[in-house]
Formats: sequence, C-alpha cells, structure tokens
Amino acid sequence: MSHSRHTDAEPKAARPRSTHTAGPQAQQNLLRAAEELFYREGVRSVGVDAVVERAGVNKMSLYRQFSSKDELVMAYLERKDQQFFGYVEKSFAKHPGEPARQLQQYFDDLAARASIDDYRGCPFVNVSVEFPDATHPARQFVFRNKQRLMARLLELASAAGADEPAELANALGLIIEGVYAASQTYGPGCGPILAAPKVSAMLIAAAVPQLK
Repeated sequence: MSHSRHTDAEPKAARPRSTHTAGPQAQQNLLRAAEELFYREGVRSVGVDAVVERAGVNKMSLYRQFSSKDELVMAYLERKDQQFFGYVEKSFAKHPGEPARQLQQYFDDLAARASIDDYRGCPFVNVSVEFPDATHPARQFVFRNKQRLMARLLELASAAGADEPAELANALGLIIEGVYAASQTYGPGCGPILAAPKVSAMLIAAAVPQLK
C-alpha cells in the first residue's frame, strides 16, 4: 500500500551547516528542529545538543531564546496545538452548517492522516506518556488540548441534534484516542484505523434523530 510522506511533524530538511544564526530566525530554526526531533524520537530522549545541531545554531543561541529545555518543550507543544486545531477546523470547514457531516469528515481525515507510513501518533499522547507527573506543565498542556477538543466535539454533537450530545462526544473522543494508539501498535493504515470512520458514522447516525 503506497502512502504519502507528509506527517503531523514538519517535513525533514537538510541539516543546516551554519552555527551563527541569531535572533528571530534562530528561534524559528530551533522550533522547527525541536518539532521534528521531539515528535519523531520523544521529548525526553532528545537533548538540547541534538536540537542545536539540527537547528544550525550554537547552544548560547538556544538559551537566548529559551531559558531551559522545559521552556522549549512548552513552545513545541504550543506549536503542535496550533497545528492540531488547524487540522480539526480544516476538516469541519468542508461542510459549513452541517455539524453531523463535519464530525464525520474529521474521522475520514484523521484515518487518512494516521495511515501515513511514518505517522507517530498524537504528539500530546506521546508527551503524556513521557511525563507521569500529572502536575507537570507539559501534562497540564495536554489536558487543556484534550479538553478543548472534547468541547468542540460536544458543540457539534449538540448542533447536530444528538439525543445525548455528551455521550456522542465522549464516544467519538474514545475512537480518536484509539486511532492514535492503533497507529503505534498495529501500525499506520491498519485495520482498526480504517474501521474508525465506519464506526464513527454508525455512532453519529444512531445518535442524531434525523439520520436514523
């Protein structure tokens, strides 16, 4: 099965050779490098030296932009959060004013994205596994990301006229998390991922009176 190579992470680029980049450009280079490395290899396994080397800056430049690795991790999460909700809203925007179809479209698009060969799952799930302390700022960021997604699902489930909108939103949230897990256990494009749009369609149809 042939798959596109585009992922939630930034495309891989040739490693810059300059070590004298400074200012805003250095910050962007560092964020791009952190995004690629953290998403692919894990936040805790990647040291600042690897980020600096990938970014083509020196370590002093990193600490001018970010006071610590933890601050860089939070900037990475903020960047991924913006990307994530960009994907969400792009799916919803395909069917304006049709909330049931908006929900279904998201699962169609998620299954396609999770079928890419080097898909590494949800960056927020990955980070939550790496930080067992639920009070850590990174874990708190993950909670906020998931709460925001759930609120959006609930909003659309309510707008679609679901009999029990909270139940539908929770069920759809469970499928989303299952897609993320299956992509890393069964592998991208596996049977459970391909089943997710069909299962979500059945749940949406059963919950929304006018679709029954």
